[in-house]
Amino acid sequence: MELVAKSPAMLEIMRLAERVARTDATLLITGESGTGKDLLARFVHERSRRAGAPLVKIDCAGLAQSLLEAELFGYERGAFTGANRTVPGRIEAAQGGTLVLDEVAQLSAEAQAKLLRVIEQREFERLGGRRALRVDARIIALTNVDLDGAVRRRAFREDLFHRLNVVRLEVPPLRARRADVRELARRFLATARTKHGKRIKGFSPEALRVLDDYEFPGNVRELQHIVERAVIVCEDTKIGVADLPEAVLLAARLQRRRRERPTLAEVEAEYIREVLTAARGNKSEAARILGISRKNLYEKIARYHIESVKR
Repeated sequence: MELVAKSPAMLEIMRLAERVARTDATLLITGESGTGKDLLARFVHERSRRAGAPLVKIDCAGLAQSLLEAELFGYERGAFTGANRTVPGRIEAAQGGTLVLDEVAQLSAEAQAKLLRVIEQREFERLGGRRALRVDARIIALTNVDLDGAVRRRAFREDLFHRLNVVRLEVPPLRARRADVRELARRFLATARTKHGKRIKGFSPEALRVLDDYEFPGNVRELQHIVERAVIVCEDTKIGVADLPEAVLLAARLQRRRRERPTLAEVEAEYIREVLTAARGNKSEAARILGISRKNLYEKIARYHIESVKR
């Protein structure tokens, strides 16, 4: 699957990714789970000078720490019970190419120290080995964890964080890139109908409006699952509202109502903006029109993050 970028937020990320791809800089890709961080890593690799070499990924959260180091660094014969032969790790497999560390925040303190050596000195040793092996691989780290906060809590090495954070790309959540929803849904539909042997041509206008209104807490991955489920249950030539999960329909309706009926705070903030504009930024005059003190007006401006109006 390819990345979809029609929204301004995603287009900006893609433009930066194109520039980064032309370098060998270590890259940190952050974002919520399901936003497509691994796809962005592949996008960078395929546009780099290393595109013809391997792209190797290791899931740092999917392996027990006792196995993770062996998978990442490899091991020599006799390194531990059952190690009856020498096995290269993922770092060696990525030689000349790109190594993607998914959920890098899950690395143990010992593995973090060894990874720091890989980045700084471009060398490592297999478990049970004594010979330093050279590394020529670009490192891309992925995480849905706030690494800045992890560093402050001393849960992640600060020196390693700075080595990984040479360039950071933050993939926006799907709710912040609504212009991408319909194109993503169409692509997922094309894949799912082939997979399940269905002759579904598209979505009804009502179903598309539901997808437009939904917040997608599970991001792109959730949209993919929603579309595949709809393809499976659909008995028509188009996916309709009835083919979408009831929870999605309910959440979309609530979200639509919330947008159509702004909160009291939203109404107040908008009215203050209008009065400030009419008063040409004169806060004393605006406070008089609003019937509140100047001090109260300043408090509301700070609370609602209202920008200054030029006189």
